[in-house]
Amino acid sequence: MANGTGAVRTTGRAMAAGQLMVGWVALLWLLEAVDAASGHALDSFGIQPRDPSELVDVVPASFIHFGFGHVAANSIPLLVLGFIAALSGIRRFLLASALIVVADGLGVWLVAPAHSNTAGASGLIFGLFGFVVLSGFVERRPLGIVVGVLVAAYWGTTFLAGLSPTNDGVSWQGHLIGLVAGVAAAFVLRRTSPGSERVRQGRRGTAL
Repeated sequence: MANGTGAVRTTGRAMAAGQLMVGWVALLWLLEAVDAASGHALDSFGIQPRDPSELVDVVPASFIHFGFGHVAANSIPLLVLGFIAALSGIRRFLLASALIVVADGLGVWLVAPAHSNTAGASGLIFGLFGFVVLSGFVERRPLGIVVGVLVAAYWGTTFLAGLSPTNDGVSWQGHLIGLVAGVAAAFVLRRTSPGSERVRQGRRGTAL
């Protein structure tokens, strides 16, 4: 009975995570289609640094891309990393994503080169990478550690290259800020394992 219930919960969580991320990526493609049809009118929602009126674009910029090639490059890593992160709970994933998007957008607004226009989901993707890789270690969960190591081994080199200032037309600042925000989210939103809680309770009981 317990095993069956656990399997049902796991399946339900995986389905919810998958549906959320498929819908998220589909929204990005829909927005890019609207952008193309409107003569790229949505590109104005990108972040132009240090202009107070651009602060309203801090969140929308993560959903706007500069062409179908741009959104295509972001789709798979966002889908995979978002799915993995959402398996730990939809609410926790949404909180982490909100923290990353806002921190990354504000950081880009502060430090991006003058006269630039920054948009795209890559800041969120770098943040989710940091979140997924670090969460297991922060929470001391063996499965989370294994997942983090596998993700780092598979994508680590690619993400490291994305931090290089030599990449023309790429906001390495946004990538770096997103990564740092994701690492911070892993600490801020860390979960306490039942075993750890029991140990702490035991220690408190002994002290009394």
